[in-house]
Amino acid sequence: MWSKLIQWVLDIFANPNSKSSNSMMNIILFGPPGSGKGTQANSIAKKYNLLHISTGDLFRYEIGNSTELGQLAKSYINKGELVPDDVTIGMLKNKVDAYPDVAGYIFDGFPRNVYQSEELDRFLDKKGQTVNALLQLDVDDEEIVKRILNRGKTSGREDDNDEMIIRNRISIFNDETSPVYNYYDKSGKSTSINGIGSLEEIFFRLSVAIDAAK
Repeated sequence: MWSKLIQWVLDIFANPNSKSSNSMMNIILFGPPGSGKGTQANSIAKKYNLLHISTGDLFRYEIGNSTELGQLAKSYINKGELVPDDVTIGMLKNKVDAYPDVAGYIFDGFPRNVYQSEELDRFLDKKGQTVNALLQLDVDDEEIVKRILNRGKTSGREDDNDEMIIRNRISIFNDETSPVYNYYDKSGKSTSINGIGSLEEIFFRLSVAIDAAK
């Protein structure tokens, strides 16, 4: 026992800026496309000093650099379909491993199904971490369609200007992704947040939920 205590003290003095894995805050910001996850995730990351990991940004980086992975991802995205799990999970793991010293992570757009949730839990568990909370932005389908079509006027994304593709994306979310909420709800980690209102109002609701999950 004494040897472990001495080693613990030595480790602290050897690296005084190191963080305990158990003290990290890991948040999943959840909701259908167009629910405002990206905007709110940026604000949460700044307030709580978390690394914002957006699978959309990861995909856009690969697509923008015309990598083989990027072209593959683009072929799925343009049809309103989900990128295969192994591609998504591998990209996310690489991103987390590249930033081990942050105060925690906010996952935006991941996990998209129960399998990805299980893989995320296993990945974090190996690091002595866990998901602290899943926060779902609750926005009805018609509002989502309106938001994305409006976004399409400036985003330049083909899938943002096709209502059929947008509704297909919502349908996929409802069928394949929404069970993730129930997966984390079994351990009392899921909370539904009203996603309608001003950015400040929604951010306040999210902050209250995050503070309660600490």
